[in-house]
Amino acid sequence: MRTLSVFLLAAALFAACNATPAPFSHALPAPSATSRSSQQETPTGNHAIKTVFLIVMENHNWSDIKGNSSAPYINHTLLPMASYAQQYYNPPGNHPSLPNYLWLEAGTNFGLADDASPYIDHQNTAQHLTTLLNNAHISWKAYEESTNGQVCPLMSIGAYAVKHDPMVYFNDVTDDNNIDSAYCIAHVRPFSELSSDLAHNTEGRYNFITPNLCDDMHTPCPPAFDTIRQGDTWLSQQIPMIMRSTAYKNGGAIFITWDEATTGDGPIGMIVLSPDAKGHGYSDTIHYTHSSTLRTVEEIFGVSPLLGAAAQATDLSDLFQTFP
Repeated sequence: MRTLSVFLLAAALFAACNATPAPFSHALPAPSATSRSSQQETPTGNHAIKTVFLIVMENHNWSDIKGNSSAPYINHTLLPMASYAQQYYNPPGNHPSLPNYLWLEAGTNFGLADDASPYIDHQNTAQHLTTLLNNAHISWKAYEESTNGQVCPLMSIGAYAVKHDPMVYFNDVTDDNNIDSAYCIAHVRPFSELSSDLAHNTEGRYNFITPNLCDDMHTPCPPAFDTIRQGDTWLSQQIPMIMRSTAYKNGGAIFITWDEATTGDGPIGMIVLSPDAKGHGYSDTIHYTHSSTLRTVEEIFGVSPLLGAAAQATDLSDLFQTFP
């Protein structure tokens, strides 16, 4: 019966991944080109890295990924050209998913240890990354797979898991959990728009990318029913698209990590691709956590204060030849 239940769940998710999103009951105007942030970008000094893409996968220790035959793209294509960390961890005891996504945005889990929706776990603080970026007139977008872009996505639906979308847990992003928030809708967009945005140079300077539950290594889905293979296949389709873009070629950096370990706190994966990375399979054994990633992004864009535990963290600069 358990096998049948898993199959039925996976089949339902697969259908959700491939179905056209159902229309919501109310119509909204197209998101305005303007938002709270100025349309004029603030340059980031003389920093080599100009654009960041952060992709978060799900629930695997690095020992599950490295050398696994279900991840041929990661092991045989990405790692030989990337820099990567061998001792990268989720923050100590920080589980389940949502606390780790919040940590990547704010350097803290706000005392949460659950995966409740923004209606329960929303935070009334401006001390988080995307608001620091917005205040500095540095553009940002969260690309969420399996959302439709018509509303601020405050609830899980189909293969979209709101617990994997940290920005919508902050009241200043959602206008206090307003499904019609223009600011949220303008910045939290369907992943399906990334390709066009890259072609037209309308992506953000900071781009937080969340695959859906089938593609982020979270849930077994047909036809593979292999979470690692599903995520590896998705990366093999999306990473080349990003790497062909002007944004990547002219000072881009892609960070691929996992939200949390399945046993203990890791190590989990951190892979860096960039014209400014050491690359060529370079790896280190420096101890990192999600605080390191947050600190690194803040240093790249020159925003402050360093948020939460990022203030005491070691950044990821060792993985780069030119930083920031």
